[in-house]
Amino acid sequence: MFDWLAQTTRLNPNQQLIRTKLISDPYYRLQSAQEIEIAAELGIKIDVNQASVDDWLRLPGISIHQARSLAQLSSNGVQFCCIEDLAAALGLPVQRIIPWQSILSFCYYDAESGLAPQTINPNTASVEQLSQIPAVDLFLARSILQNRLDCGKYSNLADFQCRLGLDSQLISELMYYLRF
Repeated sequence: MFDWLAQTTRLNPNQQLIRTKLISDPYYRLQSAQEIEIAAELGIKIDVNQASVDDWLRLPGISIHQARSLAQLSSNGVQFCCIEDLAAALGLPVQRIIPWQSILSFCYYDAESGLAPQTINPNTASVEQLSQIPAVDLFLARSILQNRLDCGKYSNLADFQCRLGLDSQLISELMYYLRF
C-alpha cells in the first residue's frame, strides 16, 4: 500500500485522474500512449486470444469494425502469437500498434489439450452444440434456444442468467464455455 501511495503522489493531477478512472472503470477506453503506460503499471492486460470486442475497444484508435474482426478471428480459432500478427490481421503497419504492446498478453491456448475450453456463442448455437457444454443437459439446451427465439439474443452472461433464471453455481460453471 505504501508503494502505491508513494507512486501516486509523484503523479501529476492529470495522471492521478487517469489512474482513478482506470481503477474504477474496467471498460475505460484508453486515449493515449500515456494512458496505456499507466494501465500497464496497474497490471491491466488484454489477452489477445481471449479478448472480447469490449476489450479491444479499450485500445486507442481501434474502430468497432476492427474490434469485431479481431474478436471473430480469435473465436474462430485464429491464434495471435505476436504484435506482427495483430498488425497483419488489422492491415496496419506494426509501428502504429506498438504503443499497445505493454498491455497486450499473447497467451497460447491449445484447443486439443482441454486446458482452454471451447467457447460457444449461445446466440448462434444449436441445441446439439449447447448440449456439448458440461453441465448443459438437453432440457437446458432447448430452453436456451427457445428463450433466444422468443426474446432475442442474449446481450451478456448476466442477461443470460436472468432470462433463464439460472443459479449462480451453474453460471460459475458455464461462464468458461459461453462467449457473447
